[in-house]
Amino acid sequence: MTGLTRQMLIILRSGCQVCRAALGQHSTAVEVVDCRMNREIRKKENGREVGDRGQWASKTEYLLVVAGNVVGLGNVWRFPYLCYKNGGGAFLVPYCLLAVVCGIPLFLLETAMGQYTQEGFITCWMKLCPLAQGIGYGYFMMKLYDFCYVLVQVWALFYLVFSFRSKLPWASCDNSWNTANCVDLQISNSSNRTENPINTTSSATEFWERRVLAMSGGIEELGSVRWELAVCLLVSWVFCYFCIWKGVRSSGKVSYFTATFPYLMLLVLLVRGLTLPGAWGGIYFYLYPDVNRLADLEVWLEAGSQIFFSYSLTIGTLNVLGSYCDYNNNCYKDCFWLCLLNSATSFVSGFVVFSVLGFMAEKQGVAVDQVAESGPGLAFIVYPQATAMMPLPQLWTVCFFLMLILLSVDTHFVTVESVITSVSDLFPKLFRGRGRHEIFVLVFCSAFFLLHLPMVTEGGIYIFQLIDYYGCTRACQDFMAVCQCFAMAWIFGADHFRDIIKHMTGQKPSVFFELCWRYAIPLLSLISFILYLALYKSLKINDGYTYPDWAYALGWTMTLSSVVMVPLWAAGQMCVTPGTFRQRLSILCRPAEAPACPTEDGKPGEEGLTVGLTMSVMTD
Repeated sequence: MTGLTRQMLIILRSGCQVCRAALGQHSTAVEVVDCRMNREIRKKENGREVGDRGQWASKTEYLLVVAGNVVGLGNVWRFPYLCYKNGGGAFLVPYCLLAVVCGIPLFLLETAMGQYTQEGFITCWMKLCPLAQGIGYGYFMMKLYDFCYVLVQVWALFYLVFSFRSKLPWASCDNSWNTANCVDLQISNSSNRTENPINTTSSATEFWERRVLAMSGGIEELGSVRWELAVCLLVSWVFCYFCIWKGVRSSGKVSYFTATFPYLMLLVLLVRGLTLPGAWGGIYFYLYPDVNRLADLEVWLEAGSQIFFSYSLTIGTLNVLGSYCDYNNNCYKDCFWLCLLNSATSFVSGFVVFSVLGFMAEKQGVAVDQVAESGPGLAFIVYPQATAMMPLPQLWTVCFFLMLILLSVDTHFVTVESVITSVSDLFPKLFRGRGRHEIFVLVFCSAFFLLHLPMVTEGGIYIFQLIDYYGCTRACQDFMAVCQCFAMAWIFGADHFRDIIKHMTGQKPSVFFELCWRYAIPLLSLISFILYLALYKSLKINDGYTYPDWAYALGWTMTLSSVVMVPLWAAGQMCVTPGTFRQRLSILCRPAEAPACPTEDGKPGEEGLTVGLTMSVMTD
């Protein structure tokens, strides 16, 4: 087959007007006849070759899965923690501003990228900007570290099991793991309020640190695998497998329960929290910002980090979820509603947490900011204390931890599904055959169960904190945001992509989005990236434990493993692509494949468009 014949076959499959004109220059007689093949027939034919990729059964399933993913630990576990750490209400001002400037525009960009290309976060770049495909591989590395958050689900399962006891173990100091400094939750009379609480710890704190984590002296002392947590880890991965083993066909159905039930429990806990004595003191601390804190650069940096984390930005998840949507889904409208839901849930979750903090502060006679210790364990100290003080404490404790488990399940199985999808899109013939997808998912989940066993040892919390601090760090997200916006807004074209969104949804995004993609997001992300490096502080646990040098080196290796993927891929492609430097750059900055060919009216044509040719061509 000659080069011209191969060119004709490519043109036959694309069928666009420009291609036909190019072909006409080389043929002596051309007769072009357009015919529309049935789209469903084409899907079935492709399915027989490499397996059916699948699609959301309904718009409802898509919205529930995305809502379940973005409304998760970032709202109930991380957002209240960051508010508490950064001065309560002062954190809300930069959070709202950055949600408008960075969060919503990036959310739309990534969702529309997936919907337009119908590909995962790696292969989608072949249809957008092949030179930037290293961003997809960077996402892949970040996703692998992101799996560590399954540990939150493990801890919640552990608490759930203990919640069925007649006496909640974190409500008293009558347990083998308690120390002499333990303070019972029931001690609340006036004489005890006046005592100095500096050298005391609550029973809930001791249950978390000494019973659940059984913390060792450091990462050098991992100790043995704790079988209770190992069983909870196994249950978490087994549940994840059955959520995604059939792809979006199974995960969409699961979300009807996992994405809705947590809201019921959040409402119940909100009502109960607001009725506690002293709750309004905590809410005052939450709602009324200290204006002086707004001048603290760290508050703004943390707000931006939270937006990226809770909206699942610059990590590839939204690309994958959008890729299962119909081409004409109105992702523009969905973007606003889903972002509003996310931020509203974060705001309400803050009420739940700070109402309890106010209650605890009044009981202990201290300021709100001195009540609980900062760290991921905030939800596992404050919330258990709150439920233990309610009537029927076992009932409320079970409901709360069931809510926390379902929130983490949603986030976890979507994270794993996004990786599975992207790898399958990269090797469709290998992983999309009959029965192969289920086997691939089983091997994948089993492998990561084994890899996560060190995190359920006595020193596992130190590994978790190391991965959380370095593997999924703000610097990685900032760098990916700069690269993604540069590739889409400057190389692919921001205005061109706005036209594509209009073709898909019937609504062209405001020029505000283009300004954000071109200037605001890259500039703010670059500033945040530089400040992260300039203000970098080594990780410490409870402001006391310092990691050994080899652990810090391992942490920076995790950070760089995702960042370097972008320049390495670009350099590698420039080396292997034939032609002069300018020709290679031109080839790699243009889509290698077109998801849909534009017709004369500028709208994308049907997938099954073909061209009939009658020609007489001289061949070699």
